[in-house]
Amino acid sequence: MSDCIAGRNPVLEALKSGAQIHRILVAGGAAKGSVNEITARARERGIAVQTVEKKYLDNLAGGVNHQGVAALVPAREYVEVDDILEVSRQKGEAPFILVLDGIEDPHNLGAIIRTADAAGVHGIIIPKRRAAGLTAAVAKASAGAVEYMPVARVTNLVQAVEKLKEHGCWVAAADMKGEVLWGNKGLSGPLACVIGGEGRGVSRLLREKCDFLVCIPMKGRVTSLNASVAAAILCYEVLRERETGAGR
Repeated sequence: MSDCIAGRNPVLEALKSGAQIHRILVAGGAAKGSVNEITARARERGIAVQTVEKKYLDNLAGGVNHQGVAALVPAREYVEVDDILEVSRQKGEAPFILVLDGIEDPHNLGAIIRTADAAGVHGIIIPKRRAAGLTAAVAKASAGAVEYMPVARVTNLVQAVEKLKEHGCWVAAADMKGEVLWGNKGLSGPLACVIGGEGRGVSRLLREKCDFLVCIPMKGRVTSLNASVAAAILCYEVLRERETGAGR
């Protein structure tokens, strides 16, 4: 079974990362620019480049702005939670993991993956049901970061969190009832951060498994933030504490 990565930058990042690619599809008449680099890299790796009609790419990409380029790839492989922990061990760093509780919008998931890669997150855990998976739309929204960020897809998030705690991770959830995020909350150690889904937030059972809750101050009339924005703020507060040694 094949999936597709659509868009010039995501396809280019997939080529750079060494991801397995069956074929590169380019719409006839597509403006050159980065397409030249894509086709050159593909040919260096012995990957076939095929010219197709734009309408074919439109259907294949399912509404994603493909910019005249798509890559046919094997269905994205998920990793295990142990693989994510191993990434942190190999880097000699305290685990920093995101647990996403029901993020259904692929654009939100892609944006979170992009931020996670930039902020030094070691991996992301998502549920198998009632949540977005790693699709072409997610790859596009991540601007190619999906190729570098390990993602585990689990049946039960509560059990996954329990496993992280067994490996020494503290678990913090973003929740309006939590303590204000700023102020040295001790986020620099082994940590899993839980971000709730759009509208529903973190589920009760998962929230009860968390060691503490943190909230982002809201001064306006709107009482919540987009999930990907909340994740970005939390990720960079963790990064700030790790870089400065705050909270130790």
